[in-house]
Amino acid sequence: MHIGFLGLGNMGGPMALNLLKAGHSLTVFDLSPTSMARLVEAGATAAASPTAIAQSDAELIITMLPAAAHVKSVYLGDDGLLPHVRPGVLLIDCSTIDPMSAREVAKAAAERGSSMLDAPVSGGTGGAAAGTLTFMVGGAAADFDRAQPLLAAMGKNIVHCGSSGNGQVAKVANNMLLGISMIGVAEAMALGVSLGMDAKVLAGIINTSSGRCWSSDTYNPFPGVLDSTPAARGYSGGFGSDLMLKDLGLATEAAKQARQPVILGSVAQQLYQGFSLQGHGGLDFSAIIKLYCQEA
Repeated sequence: MHIGFLGLGNMGGPMALNLLKAGHSLTVFDLSPTSMARLVEAGATAAASPTAIAQSDAELIITMLPAAAHVKSVYLGDDGLLPHVRPGVLLIDCSTIDPMSAREVAKAAAERGSSMLDAPVSGGTGGAAAGTLTFMVGGAAADFDRAQPLLAAMGKNIVHCGSSGNGQVAKVANNMLLGISMIGVAEAMALGVSLGMDAKVLAGIINTSSGRCWSSDTYNPFPGVLDSTPAARGYSGGFGSDLMLKDLGLATEAAKQARQPVILGSVAQQLYQGFSLQGHGGLDFSAIIKLYCQEA
């Protein structure tokens, strides 16, 4: 299949490479010449603009962009996709944005004769490189069925979440919970160690007891507990604190529009906001434990 792909950053680049490995032909665009060159070297064709991709013979177009403003610009702008794309081309946005913006862009696509799915991902840069991402997909069931084999080249779990925007709903709800749970594990680990407990022993107890969660047993924030986590390498790599802050902001903004209380989500957002203001936004989100203990 001929695919257009826009957005070749830390997530989009590896995803596009996996599509090439699966035998698809790609026409790609990114503002970074370095990112473009990497894909061209792997066999992709470079496009000069989003419009050029829209005017190509791509049967399907994927975008992976930083924020809602970029998604709206790429799809709705005069030089963007929707004014130029052929009717019937399936559009898949894998960016993480708010559900309302996703629904707005999908509505505009439908008015121009194109179907659109919102398909944000979970699994981080490691999952993007390994092709093991989880896709949370919102949109029509027929479009989901059409996209599923393609998404399987980039991910391991592809879940239809319902109508347009529901992929983003699943993503912001999941990441809000992740941020909250990481803060909870950080507090618990810091408390136990401050009271004289060995960190590894405490983590082992938590992970075989009712406090167990992914933030404790797979991504524990306390240094020395797990060898393969960002905590073992000075909190470098992984999922940045500023990215967690962005997702918590999306969750609280969506909750405001739905008039739905997210009390712990709001507290988590404020903690990550303060952490970012201290200059730690580039560290992995598990580094939030630095607010609680000197060992980190």
